[in-house]
Amino acid sequence: MMNLPNQLTVLRIILTPLFLYTLFVDHVGIKFLSLLIFIIASLTDLYDGYIAKKYGYVTMWGKFLDPLADKVLVSAALIAFNILGYIQLCVVLVIVIRDFMVTGLRSYALFRNRPVVTQELARTKTFIQMISVYFVYIFLLADYFAEVHQISFGVIRVLKQIGFVDKLMAIVALLTLYTGVQYFILNRIHVLNIFRDITGIFHSNKSESK
Repeated sequence: MMNLPNQLTVLRIILTPLFLYTLFVDHVGIKFLSLLIFIIASLTDLYDGYIAKKYGYVTMWGKFLDPLADKVLVSAALIAFNILGYIQLCVVLVIVIRDFMVTGLRSYALFRNRPVVTQELARTKTFIQMISVYFVYIFLLADYFAEVHQISFGVIRVLKQIGFVDKLMAIVALLTLYTGVQYFILNRIHVLNIFRDITGIFHSNKSESK
């Protein structure tokens, strides 16, 4: 039976399609409900980590699933923002591909019981990335509310004129890319081991087929 932190992690994954569905419903109240669902999903990340550390509920499964659930949640939001026309596809691709590559490398090291080198800047990136997602989410909802009620928010109008969201997400994408490159450099031994494992499997299959 899964412990409470892992249950919260699974809940975060379950809430992801729910917040996506409500975000795309053409109704002001439902769209604002989607933000509430997203906030609850985000809070499960803080709460499951706190419980796991406080009560010693740290498991191999939790170490693997928790960061994966985070990436699924954030990636889903970014993809939705792109579909709705609020952020560029190139930004989404940079962030999503980098995050899942890093998660894959961490998972490999975890199941090989080998330590990974982390950096403080990567934690800062995660914080800035999440704050940016919240900003775009609120910006999107405010813009939709103004359109439905045929009103104009001065702040929204100015931010659109200066392309603030594009500039903000470009900075996030560059920071994400930079920390990703640094992460792979610092953990290049794991990259080499993955390459060796894949090469070994390829040669093994090739030998068996002869």
